[in-house]
Formats: sequence, C-alpha cells, structure tokens
Amino acid sequence: MSARPDPLFRLRALALALPRTVEKQAWGAPTFRVDDRIFAMADTPEASTAPARSGPAGLSVWLAAPEGAQEMLIEAAPDGTSEWSPDWDEVAFNLARAHKLIAARRARSAPPYSARIAPLPARIAQPSPLRRH
Repeated sequence: MSARPDPLFRLRALALALPRTVEKQAWGAPTFRVDDRIFAMADTPEASTAPARSGPAGLSVWLAAPEGAQEMLIEAAPDGTSEWSPDWDEVAFNLARAHKLIAARRARSAPPYSARIAPLPARIAQPSPLRRH
C-alpha cells in the first residue's frame, strides 16, 4: 500500500509548474509568486493563523480569485466549515486561474515598453560642418 503524497508537496509541484513562478517564505508560510506578486499562499499547521480552516493534514490554501468567487464559496458552505478532500485537477485549475489573474494585473500596471526607455533628447547633436581654411 503506497502512502498518500503530502498535500503541500503536491501543491508546491502544481504551483511551481506555472510560468515564472517562484516560492518564497513569508509570515512563516510558503507563498507562490509570479513577477514578485503573490497568487497563492499555503497555510500549514506550523505557520497556521487559522487552524480551524485547515484542510487535509492541516493545509489550507489562499488563492487570488476573480470578483465574486468568495461569495460563491460562502454560499456553498454558509457555516464556514467544509471538509476539504481535494480534487487535484480542481486545485490545478484554481492555481492556474490565480496565476493568470495576478500575471495579467502586473502586465496591465506595467508601462508600455516605449515608456520604460529614456526619451531621446529634443535636439540630437549634429557634427559641426567642416571648415575650410
């Protein structure tokens, strides 16, 4: 009988498979970032700030989500308690959606390429004409 994989290990593998993703410890927990902006954070028993919200093996995941997603989840479990038995395909989908959402925000807030380079001087110095003696 094989042991079930550690949920944090699986979460880490899914998150780090996304483009430009890096893992960084913050507040005692692993965060996953794209372009230095957090799109997912794991809340582990060691760093847990909310143990009552933990899922399998004490793991809960905070994800960037589009507007309205939180309300939909609250309606699904109005008492705030729901056992999390992860569907890893759904976890992968939600990680990818969070990654895309944060990466798109970063792209929209970045100035266009032409604005990031120094403007040319108004008058470009021309070589002086040759003088004849």
